[in-house]
Amino acid sequence: MPAKKEYLTTPGQRSLKISAGILGGFVLTTCLHLLLAVITPFREQILLSATFTFFLCWVALMILAFLARNGWKIWGIYLLSSVVFSGIIYFAR
Repeated sequence: MPAKKEYLTTPGQRSLKISAGILGGFVLTTCLHLLLAVITPFREQILLSATFTFFLCWVALMILAFLARNGWKIWGIYLLSSVVFSGIIYFAR
């Protein structure tokens, strides 16, 4: 039994969600871990434990990208968050 047409997305939106989940989630996860390493005094511990938490955070951001209705919005959120985190990292150093 096929799915209802109202729940299916267009191929363009699907590709935006996939790319936002994989690429945008990776960039945002990297910026988040670097931000935590810069603003906390536990720099080495955060970078060592990032091997485990990186994958968990990345998977959570991939799932979040597919829950969104619009791929452009999730790309905007991921890129804006990455730029904000990068700015904080830049000015904190």
